[in-house]
Amino acid sequence: MLLLAACGLAMLSPLLAGRWPAGLLLHRWRMAWLVWATLALQFVVLEVPMPDALPPVLHVGTYVVALGFVWVNRRLPGLLLIGAGAFTNGLTIAVNGGVLPADPQAVARAGLEHDGSFANSTVVADPVLPWLGDAFAWPAPLPLANTFSVGDVLILAGVAVAAWSSARRFGAPEPVDAPADADTRPSRGGGRPAV
Repeated sequence: MLLLAACGLAMLSPLLAGRWPAGLLLHRWRMAWLVWATLALQFVVLEVPMPDALPPVLHVGTYVVALGFVWVNRRLPGLLLIGAGAFTNGLTIAVNGGVLPADPQAVARAGLEHDGSFANSTVVADPVLPWLGDAFAWPAPLPLANTFSVGDVLILAGVAVAAWSSARRFGAPEPVDAPADADTRPSRGGGRPAV
């Protein structure tokens, strides 16, 4: 929840400078259903009772789906940074049995308690790549107290880059995009586009 809230604030942050993230909000996303599939799968993993072996596998699968979305939309500024963060988290989860290892001190600072059900992030006895896990804390009693990882920071930075790189002043005219395959350079014989 902390990462989603932070990404929402990053998306809206250009409003503080009198700009709006038009390019990000109005962008024609390719295969946008992958985002909804990822969120739905995360919900199922965390909330739906299932055999113990299944949640870790599905959890890793959510990152595969998310990376597919990033790849098909990679030309938008910031998306490769988001992809780097998702890959970092996904890799760390994959090598730690389907969970993101959390630093015990970070968990304590955030005031988190584990109820025994599957958690996407938890303290692991012998974590692999622990520095890429949830090593940092947004401490209690702050709202949305939680732990976060280097990958989460990369994702947040990517969202901010995407929002600000496409932000426009309020009232600014919409840019007209030339077709990607059109060569708009003038020809030697006049001002018509070269064919």
